Amino acid sequence: MIVRLVACLLSLSVIVGDASAAAAPHVVPMASSVPGSGAEAARPLSKRGADNLAAFARAYGYVRFFYPGETAASTDWNAVALRGVREVESATSPTDLAERLERVLRPLAPEFQAWPTTGKAPKAEPILPGPGQRWRHQGMGVGKSGIYTSTRVPAEAGAAADLFGASLPGGVSVRLPLVTPTTGAITEQHPDNLAGPSSTEIDRTTRLANVVIAWNVFQHFYPNFDVVGVDWSSQLRPALMGAATASDAVAFRAVLSRLIAALADGHGVIAYRASSEMLPVAWEWIEDRLVVLAAAPGTGLSVGDVVTAIDGREVAGLLAEEETLISGATPQWKRWRSSQALKAGPVGSRAVLTGQRSDGAALNITVQRVPVAEARAVRPTRPEPLAELAPGILYIDLDRVGDADLNDVWPLLAKVKGMIFDMRGYPAGMTQEFLAHFSDQTIYSASWNTPVALRPDRQAVTWSTSQWVIRPLAPRVAGRAVFLTDGRAISRAEAFLGVVEGAKLAPIVGETTAGTNGNANTLRLPGDYTVTWTGMRVVKQDGTPHHGVGIKPTVEVHRTIAGVRAGRDEQLETALAIAQGTALPP
Repeated sequence: MIVRLVACLLSLSVIVGDASAAAAPHVVPMASSVPGSGAEAARPLSKRGADNLAAFARAYGYVRFFYPGETAASTDWNAVALRGVREVESATSPTDLAERLERVLRPLAPEFQAWPTTGKAPKAEPILPGPGQRWRHQGMGVGKSGIYTSTRVPAEAGAAADLFGASLPGGVSVRLPLVTPTTGAITEQHPDNLAGPSSTEIDRTTRLANVVIAWNVFQHFYPNFDVVGVDWSSQLRPALMGAATASDAVAFRAVLSRLIAALADGHGVIAYRASSEMLPVAWEWIEDRLVVLAAAPGTGLSVGDVVTAIDGREVAGLLAEEETLISGATPQWKRWRSSQALKAGPVGSRAVLTGQRSDGAALNITVQRVPVAEARAVRPTRPEPLAELAPGILYIDLDRVGDADLNDVWPLLAKVKGMIFDMRGYPAGMTQEFLAHFSDQTIYSASWNTPVALRPDRQAVTWSTSQWVIRPLAPRVAGRAVFLTDGRAISRAEAFLGVVEGAKLAPIVGETTAGTNGNANTLRLPGDYTVTWTGMRVVKQDGTPHHGVGIKPTVEVHRTIAGVRAGRDEQLETALAIAQGTALPP
C-alpha cells in the first residue's frame, strides 16, 4: 500500500508542480479537454453503466465534501464530476471500476482506496497521529459567508473512527480518511468556491454529472428526510437513467425537477435560463375548478370564468402532470405551483382556453402570452394595502406593505377596534418586529435547526439552533386582531404565522399554509442550472415539525365559485366579522 501511495503522490506532483505551486487552485481537465471527449448524444445507460455511475456518485460525494486534504479542497469539482462520468461509465467489472475510481479520485485524495467488495480489502493507507483537519458543514456552505458554512477545522488525525468506508453499487467498496494531517495553519477553503458552472454544454456527460452533484448535496445535507420519509438512495439510478436519455436541456430540467420533487420541499426548484412568457390572468383552484380571479384587458376573460381545458387538454390532467415536476411538502402548495405553471409557455405563444363563462355560456378563447413581469402584475381585486374596511377596522395586506408603512399605523392603535393582517402571499418587505406590538411579554418563533455534518451520509448529525426572540414594543395592539392565510403562504409568511400560532396572538382564518419554512440554499450546476432547497429543519414551539404540516387556520374558510362570481371574498368577510365582534373567534 505504501508503494501505491508513493506512486499516487508522484502523479500528484506532476499535476500541482513544486511546493510553491501546491497551494494554487487545482483544476482537473474539463470533459471537453479530455482526449476523445466532446458533445455526446443521448443514449440509454446499460445496467453495468448505471451501477458504475451510481458508485462514482457516492465516491465523488465522500471525497468532495469530506476529504479535507489541500488538493481536494481547492479543486474544480464540477470538472471532476464531468471527467469521472466519462471515465467510469464503461467499466466492465468491479475490478475495472475500482481502478477507474482511483484514477479519478486518488490524485485529489491520495489515501482514497477502492477495491472489489468480494475481494480482500487492501491495507489502509497510514495516517500518522497528530494535528489534523476535517470538514465541518453547517448546512452546505456556498461561497465564503452566509448562514450555511463549510469550513475546515482542527481535529486530531489518526483516529480509527475517522477512517470511513462504504460498500457501493457496482460491486466495489471504498475507504478514505475524514481527518488528514496538517503542518501549519488551516487555510480557508470551501468545497464549492471553485465549482462554478465550468461547462456551458448540455450534452449527455454534463447531464449525468449534474445528477451526481445534485444527488450528493441532498444525500449529505438535506435536513428533512426524517419527515418526508423518502428513500433517497433509490432516487439516484432513475435520475441517472433519465439524464442519459434526455433529448435536450429542457427535457433534462424535467429530470432534475423529478429528482427534487422527491424531497417534498416547497423551496425545491430547478431554474434554467430558457425564456418563457405567461398568460396575463390570475386564477386559482377553487372547488376543484380553475377559476379566473382577474385578467388583463383585451383577453376576453371575466372574473368567475372556469377554465376546463388548455390547448385541448383537460386541466385536471395538466395539473397532475405538472405536479410530478413540483417539489412541495403539502398538496396545497403543489396545487398552487401547478396552477400557476399552466400559464407559462414559449415567448410569443398563445393558449386556447375552453370552459364555462361566469354566466353559464361556453368559453372558447385564445389568449396571447406576455412577459412574466407584465403577467404577474395582474392580481385579484383586494382592498388597498392599508384600508379601513369598516369604522375602526383596519386592513393591512402584508403582501404589499413593509415595515416603514406600518410606522404610520402604530400611533393609531388606540383608535382601532380591530385589525386584519392579510398573509395570503409573501411578506417580502416585512420583518418580525411588527409582532412585538401584539404581546406585553417576550414571544418566540419556531426554532431553526441547521444540520452540522462531520461525517458522510448524515451520520451522527448534530444541530445548530436559533430562533427569533421578540421583545414587547409599545403601543400594543388592543383591538381584535385577525390573520388571513392560505396554501400559497410559504417560508417567511409561515415564520410570522408560526409566532402567531405559538403565542396564540390572534385567530387565523383561511386555509393551511405551504408547510415549508427555513432559509433556502442555492447551488449552480454546470450548464447554467440552479438548484434551490430548504437548508434547515423547523420545529414548532411545541416540539412538533413544521415541514409538511404548516400553519393550520383556527377558522377554516374556503372560497367558492359562487362567491367569486358575486364579487365576494368569504375569507376576508369572516375575518372582518371576527374583527368587528359579530362572529366569535375560536
